[in-house]
Amino acid sequence: MVGFLSGEELVVTLAPVAVYWAYAGMYEAVLAHTTVLDRYRLHSRRDEETKNIASRKDVVRGVLLQQAIQAAISVAVLKIEGHAAGGGRAASPPAPSEPFLVVAARFGVAMLVLDAWQYLMHRLMHSVPYMYRRFHSWHHRVAAPYAYAAQYGHPVDGVLTETLSGAAAYLASGMSPRAAAAFFAFATVKGVDDHCGVAAPWNPLHAAFRNNAAYHDVHHQRGGGRRNFSQPFFVVWDRMLGTHAPYELRQRDGGGLEVRAFNKGQTTR
Repeated sequence: MVGFLSGEELVVTLAPVAVYWAYAGMYEAVLAHTTVLDRYRLHSRRDEETKNIASRKDVVRGVLLQQAIQAAISVAVLKIEGHAAGGGRAASPPAPSEPFLVVAARFGVAMLVLDAWQYLMHRLMHSVPYMYRRFHSWHHRVAAPYAYAAQYGHPVDGVLTETLSGAAAYLASGMSPRAAAAFFAFATVKGVDDHCGVAAPWNPLHAAFRNNAAYHDVHHQRGGGRRNFSQPFFVVWDRMLGTHAPYELRQRDGGGLEVRAFNKGQTTR
């Protein structure tokens, strides 16, 4: 495999998988063995047992299948892009590092492309009954989200929404494989964090992005399937296209937090 893939291509392909399980595993370990995050949990352990249709074993199998497909498509995109460029970014010797502002601009383009694609495809999955019933409903079998269920879903949904959006972001931004590895690792962390089921106020990702675990929890709630489609970074598409739902966090009876969504026209107190 190393002979088939360059070192950078290998990192682009495998880094998101490694980061996914490491970061999700951190959440699972802390929640399972300590009470540090219990006051910030959006769902009780009982909720996870009673509200979620998919078992944890099903989730693990589904995520591993999705990641295998994602890795295969990533390799194909890297090879095709490199061949089309006559050796291109992926196959040529490492180029001099780009200035920080250039790399940052490429990150920004990639974030915008990824968000736009995922919003539109996510909304389409909910708007076409067949697509929701056949594909996207798998993801909503986890009504009380937890960290390593972030990428759980039907493989077709995963390819159309997650994998192809990543390929589009990579190609549109023009970033190098090395930068792409960092970008996709970051996007993976953000996706896991959005599904972690914990709204800790000191979490820097929750502070930096309005699209966070509480925001996405609205979408997973009963009746929330037509609101808060945006993922994983910004909320701009929901705001522009009329699908944004405000919410408030409040103390849940029995401990922890709960997300209360508001209908259009309502405001938080």
